[in-house]
Amino acid sequence: MKKLIKVCGMTDGDNIRDVEALGIDMIGLIFFPRSPRYVSAKPSYLPSQAKRVGVFVNASADEILSTVDEFCLDYVQLHGDETPSFCESLGLGKERIIKAFQISSSSDLAACEKYLGYSGLFLFDTKSPLAGGSGQRFDWNILASYSLKVPFLLSGGIGPDSTTELSLLEHPMFAGYDLNSRFEVGPGLKNVKLIEKFLKEYEQN
Repeated sequence: MKKLIKVCGMTDGDNIRDVEALGIDMIGLIFFPRSPRYVSAKPSYLPSQAKRVGVFVNASADEILSTVDEFCLDYVQLHGDETPSFCESLGLGKERIIKAFQISSSSDLAACEKYLGYSGLFLFDTKSPLAGGSGQRFDWNILASYSLKVPFLLSGGIGPDSTTELSLLEHPMFAGYDLNSRFEVGPGLKNVKLIEKFLKEYEQN
């Protein structure tokens, strides 16, 4: 089954256009001011084929919903301490909510259960002080203990050299993967040729 491909942390309109042209499924825009990939101004181009994902960390419901409207976001990715009731209060429906979890051990997966019915897709990232974007990978063997029926995206430290390991990862709920800092020429600016090469290699595995 074809995996979803998400490229996150994009800020430049031309770069977004070029990455989208590779057939990417989702493009993530980060609305967290402390991130080096923070979208401080609306890019000159926003995805028209790839789904638009807005990434938030403990933002208010008003801030999230106004950004959803302004950027016509398809998904909201919640990367902080947002509760299940907060997810529901947004009124977007669970299928538009991606709840992210920072993982360093199998016990971190236990937090997922209370979000059943409130998020249609989970994202598993490496635990870091800045809520993501660390460029580090957690131990994927931990995923063997994940038994819920909510599909997940894999994030954290996936780089140009990860294609073989990704192709060997077997889990019934593994829906796709998230590319970010290890494919950059600078914060928020992706190396299009490197992503293209990665995608071709992944397909061949």
